[in-house]
Amino acid sequence: MEAERGERVVIVHRSEGVTVAEADALTRLGYEVETCSGPAYYSCPVMRGEPCQAVERADVLVYDAWATTESEGGQRLIEGLRDLYPHIPVVVTVPGMVLSWMETEGPHRVIPLVGVPTGERLDAAIREALAGAREPVGGRSAS
Repeated sequence: MEAERGERVVIVHRSEGVTVAEADALTRLGYEVETCSGPAYYSCPVMRGEPCQAVERADVLVYDAWATTESEGGQRLIEGLRDLYPHIPVVVTVPGMVLSWMETEGPHRVIPLVGVPTGERLDAAIREALAGAREPVGGRSAS
């Protein structure tokens, strides 16, 4: 299934190989994709409470839960994104299990994607995130 409107996705992942695979899969599905190595490699404005130009161009964000290389940093990063950009939905990829700080309701809500982020699974999570962005915060819970 192709992205309906060429939604703009920003992918932030600490692994270049995973970033490339995710970007290729989403591009084939019709998404416009921008990638970033994230705060593990570069100074991240969101970690300083400042706006991010890449995020401002996005319709949806796909972030690695370990983008900062540690869980607490990932939590601060996602909370910063949700505070600065509450209207832009966030999918958080995580290899093993949902982390305790991941909120699926409220102002810091995200769509967790646990396991291998295949193109099909990313597409489904992005569609869920975009659908949820059209609902009031706290208006539903993720399944």
